[in-house]
Amino acid sequence: MKNSSIQFWVGIFMIAGFVAFGYLALQLGEVSFLSSSKSYTITAQFDNISGIKKGASVQIAGVVIGEASRIWLDDDGVANVFLLINKEVQLNVDSMASIKSQGLIGDKYIQLSLGGDEEFFQEGDVLTDTESAVDLESLISKFAFGSVK
Repeated sequence: MKNSSIQFWVGIFMIAGFVAFGYLALQLGEVSFLSSSKSYTITAQFDNISGIKKGASVQIAGVVIGEASRIWLDDDGVANVFLLINKEVQLNVDSMASIKSQGLIGDKYIQLSLGGDEEFFQEGDVLTDTESAVDLESLISKFAFGSVK
């Protein structure tokens, strides 16, 4: 009798542990049917995203507020980046996205400069006011071969 009682409570404990683990995994994975998502996506369009990779950080004033979740080239040759932004951060529709580098040869990230408009981006909107990456190699080669004007 005592042995089966211990097995019963161990079984209950194991089931509770698996349920808690599953709940945490779904919460951290931001599965939308259990909780409201903690982020929203907007698309930023750039002429050149040299060096930006999936997972690159999105920052405002040096504070990380999101990441680049998907990168693709559309039919017009424009580079598109899905920006996964924390819901706590509201971006004005006249905000600007720039590609910056951390240090001289550091990783690339997307810097957002907030605008002053009273309207904010919503899920799925497109940010077209962008500043592409500076191509240091082409600038150095132009300088080295004297074609800088």
